[in-house]
Amino acid sequence: MMKSALPFAFATLTLIGISQADTPPVAVDIAPVHSLVSHVMGTLGEPALVVSHGASPHGYSLKPSEAQALQDAEIVFWVSAGLTPWLADTLGTLSPDAVQVELLEVDGVTELEFREGALFEAHDHGDDHHDDDEHATDSHGDNEHREDEHADNDHGDDEHHEDEHASHKDDEHAHGEHDPHAWLDPLNAATWLDAIATELSKADPDNAETYMANAATAKVELEQLQSEVDEILDPVRERSFIVFHDAYQYFENAFDFPAAGAISIGDTSKPSPARIQEIQKRVAQANVNCVLSEPQFNPDLVDTVLDGTEARTSIIDPLGSHLDIGST
Repeated sequence: MMKSALPFAFATLTLIGISQADTPPVAVDIAPVHSLVSHVMGTLGEPALVVSHGASPHGYSLKPSEAQALQDAEIVFWVSAGLTPWLADTLGTLSPDAVQVELLEVDGVTELEFREGALFEAHDHGDDHHDDDEHATDSHGDNEHREDEHADNDHGDDEHHEDEHASHKDDEHAHGEHDPHAWLDPLNAATWLDAIATELSKADPDNAETYMANAATAKVELEQLQSEVDEILDPVRERSFIVFHDAYQYFENAFDFPAAGAISIGDTSKPSPARIQEIQKRVAQANVNCVLSEPQFNPDLVDTVLDGTEARTSIIDPLGSHLDIGST
């Protein structure tokens, strides 16, 4: 139904560069960010990847070489404490003098709040931007909608709502207020390319022109890639699918391709029995065609949800674990 590498494709572009130079040492958290930074640096250098490719970024133990990369870095690009909660304190210890760029906090980035409940309904998200004027213009009264949505989804199952509410609160505490998987929106990726080029240019002004040119080239290719993805999705837009955990709403919004629900609320939480039952009902009653799993998570839960239905399963990976890291 969907290519497994599709979301990660926004960070796999071509690049330009001029010559190897004495560039500042750079460290990044995850592979998609590594790819974006690699495109901006071009042949001038390569960032160090802190979280091993294919590992879950949410709870991670640094290898000595990765800790050393943070200590050596003059610039660190990372998504947010919501994605790597352990990294915030680590940066304070290992990289206190480095320029630390938390990409989710960059001006112009669209942030989405975590969705509540196992089932998603099509609605405006009230996107949160790091630009006051844009935020005022784009606000859609999201609070009022969430109250209506909560009322619509109330099935009178007090025990279910108590379990779900407690689970969501625990997950929200671990992750922060906003969904950190923002690189799955190509517009956010483009904004990050500009921010990366700007920071590198400040640290290395002799190569500023190259950084800016590389970022501009990558942004053009992102636009082309977005068109290609739209064409890939057009034949299956009317189909319904469920994801393993709620990590894809940036992608869903960017391509008008909404998921019907998620088995798990977040990356580190386990679904309650009530939530699994709710998902099973949706799969059985709403003609769900596919349940998308992930290589890092328990496939038995997907099998449980699919039991007794004709829905298929496939694997999707927001980190592109099977792809080579870097700029290609």
